Amino acid sequence: MLVMRPAQMSDLAEVQRLAADSPVGVTSLPDDLGRLGDKIQASEASFAAEVSFNGEESYFFVLEDTSSGRLVGCSGVVASAGYSEPFYSFRNETFVHASRSLSIHNKIHVLSLCHDLTGNSLLTSFYVKPDLVDSVFAELNSRARLLFVASHPERFADAVVVEIVGYSDEHGDSPFWDAVGRNFFDMSYTEAERLCGLKSRTFLAELMPHYPIYVPLLPDAAQEAMGQVYSRAQVTFDILMREGFETDHYIDIFDGGPTLHARTSGIRSIAQSRMVPVRIGEPGKGGRPYLVSNGQLQDFRAVVAELDWVPGKPVILSADVAEALGVGEGTSVRLVAV
Repeated sequence: MLVMRPAQMSDLAEVQRLAADSPVGVTSLPDDLGRLGDKIQASEASFAAEVSFNGEESYFFVLEDTSSGRLVGCSGVVASAGYSEPFYSFRNETFVHASRSLSIHNKIHVLSLCHDLTGNSLLTSFYVKPDLVDSVFAELNSRARLLFVASHPERFADAVVVEIVGYSDEHGDSPFWDAVGRNFFDMSYTEAERLCGLKSRTFLAELMPHYPIYVPLLPDAAQEAMGQVYSRAQVTFDILMREGFETDHYIDIFDGGPTLHARTSGIRSIAQSRMVPVRIGEPGKGGRPYLVSNGQLQDFRAVVAELDWVPGKPVILSADVAEALGVGEGTSVRLVAV
């Protein structure tokens, strides 16, 4: 059975194995033992903290195959993007250039460096094994953290954002980076993203141009790359778009990938999930897959289960699912359809 749970320091070696295979642009999952150790340590402290509003906390989850003890995925949530430093994005805008005497009125697409999204909660660190990409377990790995947000709303902001890795070619070159960022840093896209993963994206962002970038002046390849998704990040993008996230307003400052944004209360897994009392037994036949979480904090658990649940009634969980979730008869779980 695959179970999502909070990461522990004992997972460090396994987490590094996942990080080593993650796409270059996932700077929140660097292939560096020290940084990953710090990430897990910060997550453990966040789960243990008493919190009444979103602050500097970060929550890191792993997807464990309980039959083998191996990790097959991970994902995270940062309570407040840019808590200790600005969280930079390019804002898509339109400038109007007009001349009454010449009867000219032009609308020009520009990118403006901003930190509008600072303070929003941030989904990070998504990785799932390639053979699980098209399965319900990719949904579990991405959406179960939203069930955690639903169960602990005081820990998170009123809006959630996520940066999706942008397009780069088979050689690891990003047309957007080559047209914009590389003019200010003498390094490749891969080198820049690796440096961001080991240090911070903010110090590089602060050296980017703070005046608007006129999109028509960029090479065609860079313009075409704006808002495009790296192939291995497509699963994350598709899941979150189904969750109700929007793409139109912001892009990543390094690779031009889309930055998704949604009101927390409107996200599908949060708005449509329900707390339901548990009965232990044999689930009926002909059910459908649900994401099920126990709603706890440090002992948070989530699984996928086939359930024949009727709204307004208790949910019948098999003994093994109940054991995996750490729940018993009469307790409640949070569930939402896959």
